[in-house]
Amino acid sequence: MLVLEGLTKAFGDMRAVQDVSLEVPAGQFVAVIGRSGAGKSTLLRMLNRLAEPTAGRIVWRDTDVTHLAGRNLRDWRRRCAMIFQQFNLVGRLDVLNNVLLGRLAHTPFWRAAIKAWPQEDRNLAFAALDQFDMAALAPRRADHLSGGQQQRVAICRALVQEPEIVLADEPVASLDPRNARIVMDALQRINRHFGLTVLCNLHSLDLAHTYCDRMIGMAHGRVVFDDVPAALTDQAARELYGMEADEVMGSDTRALPAAAEIAPAHA
Repeated sequence: MLVLEGLTKAFGDMRAVQDVSLEVPAGQFVAVIGRSGAGKSTLLRMLNRLAEPTAGRIVWRDTDVTHLAGRNLRDWRRRCAMIFQQFNLVGRLDVLNNVLLGRLAHTPFWRAAIKAWPQEDRNLAFAALDQFDMAALAPRRADHLSGGQQQRVAICRALVQEPEIVLADEPVASLDPRNARIVMDALQRINRHFGLTVLCNLHSLDLAHTYCDRMIGMAHGRVVFDDVPAALTDQAARELYGMEADEVMGSDTRALPAAAEIAPAHA
């Protein structure tokens, strides 16, 4: 169980996230939705401690994440993997070595520096790539891949960290619709196949309806909606997005899956 208690982030007089309190059961696939500037990315960055909370607590399985430091904080960042919109791959490295960077918390740095990865780590990286039909691309430079392929490599890198939570910050924002679906399929797979908790910032309500068990809507740094996707009516979406509502709703949301058609959250 991930528990947020009064989580707040202030930048001077501006509060990017205000008093957010949530409970996320282990194994749930959660979409965090809202307009640009609503506080979605700041919220995820606080969970990974890439941004320091101004107030409040983050608790994961009885561990107070908010006050971790040093080795304990590094271990938390291994357990709470982050996937970014811009992939954050090393373009000059091949796909395999980019995935192996996810093993840095498990392997001495000198091995990574000279690419002397243990065979066990290499096997794990190949297995992750094979899960997403990427093993054949292992020797290819990362900067020679398409955007969708690069994001799948980033997901494999996160997976070999052996995380318990995956945070995906606008993972499909720079992708065309086909590649966006491929990447969301990959995130759904690690959620359902490996039982990992996934929190994913999304701009598209269509994708959120299709893939996620739960939607958390944010506006002005606050949580203003928290329910199953089917409960987000057109009116609620318009209150969340204002003038952007028609754009983010895409196709008629009434044609999207009902809650009963979406796989239940893991206990």
